[in-house]
Order: sequence, then structure tokens, then C-alpha cells
Amino acid sequence: TLGIEYHIVERDTYSLVKELVPEGKTYCGWCSRLRRGTLYGFAEKIGATKIALGHHRDDIIETLFLNLFHGGKLKAMPPKLLSDDKRNILIRPLAYCAEADLAEYAVHKQFPIIPCDLCGSQDGLQRQVTKRMLAEWQKNHPGRIENIFSAICNVSPSQLADRKLFDFEHLEIERPEKTPEKIAAVELWG
Repeated sequence: TLGIEYHIVERDTYSLVKELVPEGKTYCGWCSRLRRGTLYGFAEKIGATKIALGHHRDDIIETLFLNLFHGGKLKAMPPKLLSDDKRNILIRPLAYCAEADLAEYAVHKQFPIIPCDLCGSQDGLQRQVTKRMLAEWQKNHPGRIENIFSAICNVSPSQLADRKLFDFEHLEIERPEKTPEKIAAVELWG
């Protein structure tokens, strides 16, 4: 109704994912890569300079915990990302919006829902487990979700332990007078 050009790209990723994923494993990894590849290829074909994805704040928080619990990484999804091959930019315009607010808005605007054949078609998906965990946290501790997202937006690299992110090796004190280097061990009693 706004006159904005859009495209719906249909690909049978379901059959391919079912073929590639061993019995008992989740579809998510392969499905995500295949869909992303399809989007990248289509964007280049039509000359698009940005690919807008619909991830919202809650998706980003869930991804943080999935990576933390299952991948051993402290990472989520940024609002703007340059692809590894530097050929595409992804934007997530809904990154700062809560899922519940978007659902309410979609009902209000009577947006059609385009279902996915894969997402949610498996039992025991870790994203659903994580979603329930976060809902329970929010119920018992109102404001926790906002604090988690705020933390994602306020990273202190020097307070983590990633040597590629912060140069711990070359730290030096800065004092007005020059004193010889000393190493002091202090025992704290509580």
C-alpha cells in the first residue's frame, strides 16, 4: 500500500535441509545458511545494496544465549552487518523492538503471516527452550530482558578475556612519576 517494491523469493530449502541433516539433529544451521545464500544471491541479482531482515530484540537476546550455552561464544546478531565476503550488508531495522510489541502491531495492522515450513517443525529446539527461560526470568525479575539487551549494547572489552578484542599483554600503568616496575601480591581476607 506504500508503493515500496518488494520480492518474495521461494526456494525448496525444506527438501534439501531434510536430506542434509542427520536424524535427530536440528535443521536450524543448514536452513539459516541456505536462506542467507539465497538472499545474498538475489540481492546481487537485483542490485540491492542492503538486505533487511526481520530479527527483533528478543531474537538477538535468544541468539546470545544459544551461542553462549551451545557454542561457547559471546556473540549475538548486530543491527547492521557486513557479510564475511564483504559483498552484502544486512540490516535489522527491528533490532530494538520487543517481539510482543511487534506482534501487537502486526495484529493491529492486519499483516499477513507467511509461515515457514521448517522453523518450529521440530520438537525440543534449543531456541524454544531459551525463549521459555527468558520468559520465566522476565516474569520473576521484570526488566531483566531490557537489562540483557542493554548489556549487549554496552560491551566493555577490557572486562572480558578475549585477547584479540583487547590487548592485555601491553598494558602499562600511567602515573605522573616514573617508578620502577614492581609486582605486588595482595591477599584479601573477607
